[in-house]
Amino acid sequence: MPAASVASVDWDALQAQAVAVMRKAYAPYSKFPVGVAGLVDDGRVVVGCNVENAAYGVALCAECGMVSHLHASGGGRLVAVSCVGGDGQALMPCGRCRQLLWEHGGPDCLLMTPKGVLPMSEVLPQAFGLEDLEAAAARGQGTPA
Repeated sequence: MPAASVASVDWDALQAQAVAVMRKAYAPYSKFPVGVAGLVDDGRVVVGCNVENAAYGVALCAECGMVSHLHASGGGRLVAVSCVGGDGQALMPCGRCRQLLWEHGGPDCLLMTPKGVLPMSEVLPQAFGLEDLEAAAARGQGTPA
């Protein structure tokens, strides 16, 4: 499944999976459970939920769990993502998580946002990625990852 179109994604099913995993979140400190589900280019769906920790800074975002699930289950590229909060409604990922989505889905990955479906190129304009590292290496400013 190459780049997805908005119409080719079953957004209701993706959101339902995000809601289901959100209910498994471990958020005793913030009381702000988050769930996320991502459609992979091979048709799989990967999920994640936030997992907090008494040492607040080492909590895991739902998107981190989803990306881990992506790689643990065979890799691939994300083509569509739905992230929800405790009310089951679309939730905009934080900046760190937008970078994760960019890294594992790229500019064409679709994200359900509170304002509707947007490609990552609009959610994270002028994103930093592998191409930037490769360009810097070509200029002699380091080595690509």
